[in-house]
Amino acid sequence: MLTEVDSTDPLVRLGWDEDWAARWTAFHATTGTGGHLLPARVVRVHRGACDVETPLGPQRVEVPAGSLVPAPTTGDWVGLRLDDPQGVRPAGVLPRRTVLARASVTGRSAEHVLAANVDTVVVVIGAESRTSNGRVERFLALAWNSGAHPVVALTKCDLVAADDLDGTLDRVRTDAVGVDVVPVRQDDPASLAELRNRLRGTVVLLGSSGAGKSTLANLLLGEDRFAVGAVRSVDGKGRHTTVTRELVPVPGGGEPLVLVDTPGLRSLGVSELGDALDRTFADVEEIAVDCRFSDCSHTREPGCAVLAAIDAGVFDRHRLENLRKLEREQAWFASRTDARAAADRRREWKKIAKANRDRFS
Repeated sequence: MLTEVDSTDPLVRLGWDEDWAARWTAFHATTGTGGHLLPARVVRVHRGACDVETPLGPQRVEVPAGSLVPAPTTGDWVGLRLDDPQGVRPAGVLPRRTVLARASVTGRSAEHVLAANVDTVVVVIGAESRTSNGRVERFLALAWNSGAHPVVALTKCDLVAADDLDGTLDRVRTDAVGVDVVPVRQDDPASLAELRNRLRGTVVLLGSSGAGKSTLANLLLGEDRFAVGAVRSVDGKGRHTTVTRELVPVPGGGEPLVLVDTPGLRSLGVSELGDALDRTFADVEEIAVDCRFSDCSHTREPGCAVLAAIDAGVFDRHRLENLRKLEREQAWFASRTDARAAADRRREWKKIAKANRDRFS
């Protein structure tokens, strides 16, 4: 059994700051548990349990299915009850600053939370990979939508010829509008330092399988913490070597840095993006304001500034095509969400009607 402590200093290396202290005060006041709560950060999630770091050290706590809403995920801050007769249990999840989530891979209008309270999302792209432009833009849209700040790390640069690398950098920078793109070489500590200087707070590595996320994580940590695997030569894809999300403090002085390595994402659906699309395609949106018609679809309308920019070589047509594809997915997601809400309302009214029939029968 843990005992209550006043100092939260050991949690500073995991991202605890004045803002979280203020959130903790508000959270603590609403739980009605008196002084029997201890702050902790979720570092790994298991089925029915999660590993947390507390001021007194690591602890595994049970989280029965459905006992907390939202369910704790890697990066969450929770309050642990110290007076539960069944043992130390989370009393609740502190309100999240940011949420990194993708659409459910099942095709349902639901989200799959990847990590919470993220400050920086590093989109990891292998310089030698065959990752399409559209996939890079999807990762960036996901990052912007989380509320975190995205950075692109172009890994495995030491495996690519100089001319090919220049072309890849140009392509990625063209599609990563408003985002720093940092080439990283495993044999060049200066390139790693350049990337680290752009990282703040809790950092999530996001990318396809085989992009080099685990290798990059190990370089940032200065140890072989995460397993790395080979990439298939047939299609350039990697196997999942990271099978869970784990939060690990990054050693070194200065501002505390916390790292989350994630499994490679082969299916990358996007849910409601809001302003994230505008930020991902800021170059297109900036030109679109000059279209003759405010509702221009950028297809055949006269006076379309976007089509004129494409013809002039300002940006490639694939940018517009990728934007349209994501917009179609957004429309589909919204329709599915509305349909699910309508179905929920119908079920609720059926319950009410049945209850009334039973009451007066």
